[in-house]
Amino acid sequence: MARVNPATGERLEPVAADDRDDVETALATATDAFASWRRRPIEERTELLERAGEVLRENVDEYAALMTREMGKPIDSARGEVEKCAWACDYYAERAPEHLQDRRIGGQSGAKTYVAHEPLGPILAVMPWNFPFWQVFRFAAPHLTAGNVGLLKHASNVPGCSRAIAEVFERAGYPEGVFQSLVVDSDVANEVIADDRVAAVTLTGSERAGRAVAETAGRELKKSVLELGGSDPFVVLDDADLAAAAATGSQARCINSGQSCIAAKRFVVHSAVADEFTERLVAEMDSLTVGDPTDEGTDLGPQAREDLLEDLHDQVERSVDAGATVQCGGEVLDREGYYYPPTVLTDVPRDAAVATEEVFGPVAAVFEVDDEAAAVELANDTNLGLGASVWTDDLDRGERVAREIDAGCTFVNELVKSDPRLPFGGVGDSGYGRELGRDGIREFVNRKTVWVQSADE
Repeated sequence: MARVNPATGERLEPVAADDRDDVETALATATDAFASWRRRPIEERTELLERAGEVLRENVDEYAALMTREMGKPIDSARGEVEKCAWACDYYAERAPEHLQDRRIGGQSGAKTYVAHEPLGPILAVMPWNFPFWQVFRFAAPHLTAGNVGLLKHASNVPGCSRAIAEVFERAGYPEGVFQSLVVDSDVANEVIADDRVAAVTLTGSERAGRAVAETAGRELKKSVLELGGSDPFVVLDDADLAAAAATGSQARCINSGQSCIAAKRFVVHSAVADEFTERLVAEMDSLTVGDPTDEGTDLGPQAREDLLEDLHDQVERSVDAGATVQCGGEVLDREGYYYPPTVLTDVPRDAAVATEEVFGPVAAVFEVDDEAAAVELANDTNLGLGASVWTDDLDRGERVAREIDAGCTFVNELVKSDPRLPFGGVGDSGYGRELGRDGIREFVNRKTVWVQSADE
């Protein structure tokens, strides 16, 4: 697989792709591994997961530098991502036994009835490049601990991360075949989904990729979980703390250089405070440092690929042609690498590209609304429903508005974020199923009803 450093455009040493013989070996190994791994006491599985967290922390600089080199993540954020992966390992090492314990249910007198949570088998994880470690660990930490085994098909521009993650589990002492990296293209991945030895599939990625995976999984009658794109609204009501909202809004829009499915994308602002909020947001965006992702002082690194940079600028240009006004940014930076500046657009038509498409870069679209009802209506004017943020000094009001927005997760006076303790996922075209928390670890288990009674009852 070819690799390019997005900060410089420099070609990196390629990573050898797996051929079909390699894939066949991996499938056979996964099948054999599952037969014994599923029977390991959960105490042993949690001990290994705890050790995986230790391996991550022991090698944080190595893994962070790899992310920065392959997809341009600012180095401080990359270290934070490794630590978050270790946190997920800690969480499931502690809580998996509780989440998976048998659930007793009252039934017929004299009968013992309960629900057991049993693993399904080899699971294929199709993962994206934007959080190349975190997206994988939020799958692997719970589902390996539940007794499944994992096959990873990572994004083509981060094959080094894919191999490194497999090495984490190897270093932690996991048995051969419990977690394997497959460096293959999407056509081969589709064949893997259809293989009888694969029990289920999870994908984090685009709506287009999600539809393709769901089609194959549905045809094969296999369980799937999809976490797709977002067009997250950031709602600022007339009683909001504007300084805090603008500061957090800038962070929410530009996290991971704007390349996040849960980044704030549409800023829905009450007209009574729109001018002041926009002025504050522009100032916050302008204050961010765009630069070398290996520099500790960099806030925004490059976009991950040249085609993604071109697509982002095309969305901005089409929106400006439709009537939007550029308040800051809006032009590709004249420097080596794939850099785009923090950008704020106002006067955005409801049918403009930045209003109707997922924008995967540091571009904020500001919309004015006259009241709370209009804010909710605009927030819900999308086929996507991943996350949403609401800003107000009245917490009861904020909770009420948050409940009215169609999204998998809503936050009041905070940016949208994932947390190992809480279920994460979307509605509508943002996908289905949940990751993380108790709900996440139960996605790929058989909730088996067990009824036991004496034959003479």
